[in-house]
Amino acid sequence: MVGKTKRFFDFGRFRLDSAEGVLLADGHPVPLTPKAYETLVALLERSGHILDKAELLDRIWPDTFVEEGTLAQNISTLRKVLGKADDGSAYIETIPRRGYRFVGTIREIDLRLGPDEKVPPAPWGTVPQARITPSRIAALSLVAIFLLVGFLVRRLIWPATGSVNTKVMLAVLPFQNLSGDSQQEYFSNGLTEEMITQLGDLEPNRLGVIARTSAMQYKDTKKSARDIGRELGVDYILEGSVRLEGDRVRITAQLIQVKDQTHLWASDFDRNLREILVLQSDVAGAIAREIKLRLSPEEKTRLARRPVVDTEAYDSYLKGRYFWNKRSRDGFVKAIAYFQQAIARNPNYAQAYAGLADSYILLGPNDILPANQVYPQAKAAALRALEIDDSMAEPHASLGFVKLLYDWNPSEAELEFRRAIEVDANYPTGHHWYAYDLAAMGRTDEALREIRRAQELDPLSLIINTDVAQILFFARRYDEAIAQCQKTIDLDSHFGQAYWYQGLIYEQEGMFDQAVDTFLKQVPTAPREQDAIRSAYRLSGMPGFWRNRLESVERQSKKHYVSPYTFAVIYSRMGDKEKALEQLRKGYDERYPSMVFLAYEPVFDSIRSDPRYAELLRRIFSPGHGFAP
Repeated sequence: MVGKTKRFFDFGRFRLDSAEGVLLADGHPVPLTPKAYETLVALLERSGHILDKAELLDRIWPDTFVEEGTLAQNISTLRKVLGKADDGSAYIETIPRRGYRFVGTIREIDLRLGPDEKVPPAPWGTVPQARITPSRIAALSLVAIFLLVGFLVRRLIWPATGSVNTKVMLAVLPFQNLSGDSQQEYFSNGLTEEMITQLGDLEPNRLGVIARTSAMQYKDTKKSARDIGRELGVDYILEGSVRLEGDRVRITAQLIQVKDQTHLWASDFDRNLREILVLQSDVAGAIAREIKLRLSPEEKTRLARRPVVDTEAYDSYLKGRYFWNKRSRDGFVKAIAYFQQAIARNPNYAQAYAGLADSYILLGPNDILPANQVYPQAKAAALRALEIDDSMAEPHASLGFVKLLYDWNPSEAELEFRRAIEVDANYPTGHHWYAYDLAAMGRTDEALREIRRAQELDPLSLIINTDVAQILFFARRYDEAIAQCQKTIDLDSHFGQAYWYQGLIYEQEGMFDQAVDTFLKQVPTAPREQDAIRSAYRLSGMPGFWRNRLESVERQSKKHYVSPYTFAVIYSRMGDKEKALEQLRKGYDERYPSMVFLAYEPVFDSIRSDPRYAELLRRIFSPGHGFAP
């Protein structure tokens, strides 16, 4: 009798058993999602070599287009599970702009066992003889997931609002693409986002809908409805699939009650693509009936009167939103092109104008393009969207953000944000951006309430979680701000913006060693560069650290736009008051968005007493804006 081939990867206290499909730690099964397990296998098989992101994506998600963030989430999960090697280093190394590499020392064993032969022991001891069955692994995994989810919900996800949410909460999971064409992934993603919007509009005072950013974390998930419900704090989950064939679209959807995982309702919808909005309204209406929402006559009329659409314009719009959600320079450029295509097909397409406004807006404050090049276009697009349809939340919020960050008029901006929230109380961006408006006016308690509301609606959003910390920073609640940054880092250890603010806050508190350590985690750098940075810090303290950073930013500015505000922060931290004020004056002339927060921004405390700083504040907050800092 011939035995079966067994393959093992031993490293540290771990053994990966490919025959059983399980990772063991000290002989005990470690719970991993199937995709995280496949990612680990791929890295181990190519140990010591760089695996490009594209290669990993093709291997783990064959014939399916997924965003790089999904891969990054898998890597983050593996790093948390594996911890550190004996020498304190991480097992998985990030290669900037390329991919990942497994760097731990492994022992790979391939052997064919005879019928009476035993598996060789791992370096850390003998594998327990109890049979590791799939059911036992599943049971242990559920226990581990339950404990982990409970911890995360208490510590990371549920915001400490001090209030009980009496709303019914719903999560729309990413619709599966059953078209057999990975190029159609944008359509299923877009349909998910449209359903979130539809359902969020139904009865905002009774129904809260988790935002897209958090929902998309569960694409291709194997988690149960109960686990997802606990993580997101929802009562119901909508899941389904979409198949697009020619001009026909078929949606299968089911509504699950989280507390007992009961399938309350399931149905198939088959329509011509031109009737896609009608189809979405049918799904929304069916769910409203199941959840027993009391829709107003106006809402019932709106659901019943969804118009047919130009299929090519709708297709371009969905592609625009797909690329906008990538939150990158290239993504914004492609999004603008697709939104413009949609508008060319349908000049009265309000949603496309709203998408165009959102794209131009995010090019401004992220050191991508000067604000005076993009904000006027954002404002024009938002006004055009509202001219066509005043009942949309998105363009009201976009116009409010332009009035705040470019017009420097928080009082007028507040009117737009209030209107956006009135139209759709479930729109997290409305609450998010309104929080910044309130912070600019020094109303930090109100600002924190608004951003906590955004956090409830989008609990896994990295930028919202980070911006909670920034508003706490404005309020000079430094300990809370540091803790909030850490919560964001625990959600994703590669999110650089959280490290940036945490480093600034440590520095503000005089915790300079912690500040330098944190700043070095913001952008991965080679060991030689890190040594140079630490040497500069040891020789000259924080001014030396910032001089080193200045040299790096100056090199970057020769390749792409870097705002004068960024230089002002560095000069201020270096103690060069004259150059900091000079760069702030340039920021004023360029109308850089963050100038509106100068009255409360702690990073400029060292130059705040200078009369020239006070003059800048006077010019920014001119009479007529309805408030004084």
